[in-house]
Amino acid sequence: MTGRPAEPSQDRYEGTVLLSLDVNGERRQVAARVEKTLLEVLREEMGLTGTKHGCELGECGTCTVLVDGKPVLSCLALAVEYQGAAIRTVEGLEGDGRLDPLQEAFARNGAAQCGYCTPGFLLAARALLDKTPNPSREEIRDALSGNLCRCTGYLKIFEAVEDAITLAGGSPASGVRRPAAGGSAL
Repeated sequence: MTGRPAEPSQDRYEGTVLLSLDVNGERRQVAARVEKTLLEVLREEMGLTGTKHGCELGECGTCTVLVDGKPVLSCLALAVEYQGAAIRTVEGLEGDGRLDPLQEAFARNGAAQCGYCTPGFLLAARALLDKTPNPSREEIRDALSGNLCRCTGYLKIFEAVEDAITLAGGSPASGVRRPAAGGSAL
């Protein structure tokens, strides 16, 4: 024993690539092993911990991110495959120091209880509203069907999405205007 640290094993670096990813509008470079999922790279290499580990089987939706505007289960996606794509995480919803209307509506409507599933719901809902600005309740339900929540029972989540439409200046296709917390619908 010489008291010097051991030299790093070359095997440790084998299979590592330099990724160039466009995340939340910013081009970022990160070294990661080729087998790392997008979820792992976002959380562990980039420090974007809003995207959550859940089932890691693609069944719960907590790891949902948007890739080119479409929901993707980041636990099933290899990061190396998403170079050149526009990736948006929950941290990228806020703009100009203002919450996205969905974030505001989730808070106003009590749509998040423990909050663990919330980022996945927010991103799935954002993809829906970007594609269909005034969806029906059925369209909201379908768009969020890949996301599971063990706390809320979904009604408040659906209402929050409808409230976000109103906050953004639209009118929900259901025709129901949701009151703000403590307010009343007219």
